[in-house]
Amino acid sequence: MRRRDVLRMTAVAGAAGVLTLDTVNFAGAVDRTDGDGSRREETRTVRGHLPTGAPDFVYVPVEVPSGVREIAVSYTYDKPPVPEGTNGNACDIGIFDQRGTELGGAGFRGWSGGARTEFFLRSDAATPGYLPGPIRPGTWHIALGPYTVAPQGLRYGITVTLRYGASGETPKPVYPPQRAKGRGRAWYRGDNHLHSIHSDGKRTPAEIAALARAAGLDFLTTTEHNTTSSHGAWEGLWGDDLLILTGEEITTRNGHVVAMGTDPGVFLDWRYRARDNAFGKYARAARRAGGLVIPAHPHATCIGCNWKFGLNEADAVEVWNGPYTPDDEVTLAEWDNTLVAHAQGRGAWLPAVGHSDAHRDPDVVGLPQTVVLADDLSREAILAGIRAGRVWIAESAEVGLAFSVIGGRGEHAGIGERLRVDRTSPATAHLEVTGAPGCTGSFITDQGTRYTAPLSSSGSGTLTWQTTPDNAAYIRAEVRHPATTGGLPGPMAAMTNPVFLGPA
Repeated sequence: MRRRDVLRMTAVAGAAGVLTLDTVNFAGAVDRTDGDGSRREETRTVRGHLPTGAPDFVYVPVEVPSGVREIAVSYTYDKPPVPEGTNGNACDIGIFDQRGTELGGAGFRGWSGGARTEFFLRSDAATPGYLPGPIRPGTWHIALGPYTVAPQGLRYGITVTLRYGASGETPKPVYPPQRAKGRGRAWYRGDNHLHSIHSDGKRTPAEIAALARAAGLDFLTTTEHNTTSSHGAWEGLWGDDLLILTGEEITTRNGHVVAMGTDPGVFLDWRYRARDNAFGKYARAARRAGGLVIPAHPHATCIGCNWKFGLNEADAVEVWNGPYTPDDEVTLAEWDNTLVAHAQGRGAWLPAVGHSDAHRDPDVVGLPQTVVLADDLSREAILAGIRAGRVWIAESAEVGLAFSVIGGRGEHAGIGERLRVDRTSPATAHLEVTGAPGCTGSFITDQGTRYTAPLSSSGSGTLTWQTTPDNAAYIRAEVRHPATTGGLPGPMAAMTNPVFLGPA
């Protein structure tokens, strides 16, 4: 990288967090020809150095001439030793075509993050994470994402190969249907945060579908990091018993968000931070595409995972991500505080959901799973159920749960609903649990945990507790294992969204 590039980086990074380097041209590149002298492929390698404090995205323009049928890219970067407690080098990669790199993704053609060191694109095929399509002439851009840079800086090398010849035909993607057979109005189990070989997962869509069925799931959502390439990869894997929704995990530098149930093929951009005040725009784009906006693992400890965008644009919150940990406990407490605010008339409440975020063995698909009361097993009905808060979360399909609150005159409210009774009227909470041996059940209100009782040795039991709206603005239920960490309650086995009490 030349000195003028460093100067330009300093100027641009403060405004947009991007840097565009000099254009890669293929004049003088390694030229391999066929016997008749016609070009077969050309290769060019460029190298550079990024200093600590490099912008979030570094674009390398590549001039692509006509007649190219395939682009192949590989890259390397150094990983020098760093002092303890200091971040080393980590650099992601992707590509944009001749339509440009503007936010919104018109030119987006793929992203593999740090999961791959090479990829290719052509009309009829592409590396998972990338979108097949014509290789049209113009200025393409390889996108580097220097996630963390060591004190010594980051030295990289990018090799670009252009292969010439006739283009193949781009296949029309086959997307999953919007509805499965289902059981009419019922509770349906799903896992809506999953990764395959189309981002940084190790499982194929076929393997994930098989694991979902084995876990007793009725639906799943494919949510790869910053790409939609998996949307057309599930042909033959859905059925009457399994609804497959499409989505994306929008993976920014200030938190990750699951865009659940978006229209197939709709890409949502990730290239912004909280300070850019852009999240609302892309959250609204997700909803225009028919999806839900769900902040993922808001208090995870991985770099860039902490949620910094606030909850004003969210439709639900992932309070439980994979095996239950102290990170989830913090998220749960924060979410519970939002219920108190809603009970005080300060804004809408956000339903809680739980997903596995499974990537590879031994990650368990369906640990946890979101259980939704929906009118049928369809995209529209499932999303409506989540949006309304008719949701509880379980560690597996072995756990069964029923929760409701009954008024003194027989009034009834279920999960996500309001029991509309006078503030001094009695309200009785009922919780029935199966499949949770060794666990305890509890009722939680805006005053905290108010009642706890053990379940039977078989894991079954019924808990009943009475209060009034004056003493409880809402009631929700938890089922927990015995404590394993000092100072913290036991890991969650199941939990519900609240029932609110009192007049609206």
